[in-house]
Amino acid sequence: MIQPICAHVSNDLVPVSLLTGFLGSGKTTVLSRFLRHPGMSNTAVIMNEFGEVGLDHELLQAPEDEVVLLNNGCLCCAVLGDLITTLQKLNLRRTTGEIPPFERIVIETSGLADPAPVLHTLITDPDATLWCRLDTIVAVVDAVNAPTQLDAHFESVKQIAVADRILLSKTDLRTTNAVNELVVRLRRLNPSAVVEQAIRGEVGPDILFRGGSPREANTDAALQVWLDAAHRDETAHTHEAETGENPSAPDCVDQIDDHHLHDSDIRTFSFWLDQPLHPVGLQMWFDQMAALRGPNLLRVKGILNVEGRPTAVHAVQHLFHPPEELDRWPSDDRRSRIVFITHKLQRADIEASLAVLSFRPQTLELSPGKITAATFGEFSAAMRRMYRIDAN
Repeated sequence: MIQPICAHVSNDLVPVSLLTGFLGSGKTTVLSRFLRHPGMSNTAVIMNEFGEVGLDHELLQAPEDEVVLLNNGCLCCAVLGDLITTLQKLNLRRTTGEIPPFERIVIETSGLADPAPVLHTLITDPDATLWCRLDTIVAVVDAVNAPTQLDAHFESVKQIAVADRILLSKTDLRTTNAVNELVVRLRRLNPSAVVEQAIRGEVGPDILFRGGSPREANTDAALQVWLDAAHRDETAHTHEAETGENPSAPDCVDQIDDHHLHDSDIRTFSFWLDQPLHPVGLQMWFDQMAALRGPNLLRVKGILNVEGRPTAVHAVQHLFHPPEELDRWPSDDRRSRIVFITHKLQRADIEASLAVLSFRPQTLELSPGKITAATFGEFSAAMRRMYRIDAN
């Protein structure tokens, strides 16, 4: 018998948020403001180096080891070799009472870091998934240097593409028109992310965490915005292709030339599926997309109808998080809806893969070592459509 692939996430898991941003983006300034905020009590912050943030006057105790306690109750910890080792030590010391209990974690990445390996640890490593869960990905973007960085460094593009929230820093050093142009570009790269300004790093810590339970974070407040924003982006992109106008751009912004080196390779696609899915077909689709299209999938989110149950799916590149069954549907619409932010993929590439989702036990022989000719034919046909292989 096929075991259910949908997971129920415990509300007791510690939420972990990722703070990323390219070199010089102002991420250190933002982090410094976060650390001093009263709302950061009972929060553990894993950072690259203590020295850059300047915490000398905020320490409640001397930094005798790699973990220090600030006077607002925030714990700071430097990365110890690799992330999983750091997380293990933090959890052990919390469990044994060596450090005060923390309720959430913030991880700062280095400016040149690809966020995917950190996300891989949080999503798949059992030493992490047993007690913590990914919550929010925040990218800090330098309003002054971002246009050049986005052209020259694909890492900065990936940081934006995987983000749930984008913080614009140094906007006070740019004109309103220049900031609006950058916002339009960022929304092209990631139409589903919330974009906010951080003047001199002044933002509240609530931007780092969604709040509520894991399931609440995966309903209307988080997933629905992805679905709605992706639909608006595709509509705007189609309109722009036909007319040369971008209806989503503010009136004060001139239409932006689509000459940016990386931007034209980043596309957002959304799909609606009318028929409920079976766990077998969903698992097959996960496996194939992860293995064969993984590097091109910057972010995937959706709500799927799996045998009538609302199920949240989430992926970063080849990392597909176990699907999570939700308590309720976010609306009366029972169709499956899924959003892709991709790199160098066309809509037809994704659309062809969705044929695999139609597989069900009656079309797939489940007996060990036994696959019918008809089933193999269906599978082969789906793969030919997915990868545009001639049926010769």
